[in-house]
Amino acid sequence: MSVLFLVIPLAVAMAAVGVAAFAWAAGRGQFDDLDTPAIRVSLPDDDE
Repeated sequence: MSVLFLVIPLAVAMAAVGVAAFAWAAGRGQFDDLDTPAIRVSLPDDDE
């Protein structure tokens, strides 16, 4: 039995999981605000 019969379906399954995770994150709004996290470092803390 060739190892390709194991590796190719495994690679396709891993790619499908990655695409599904991206679609789930995009559907839940994880990528809606791309600017605020970049400037949040320079904002003062409210805990002080």
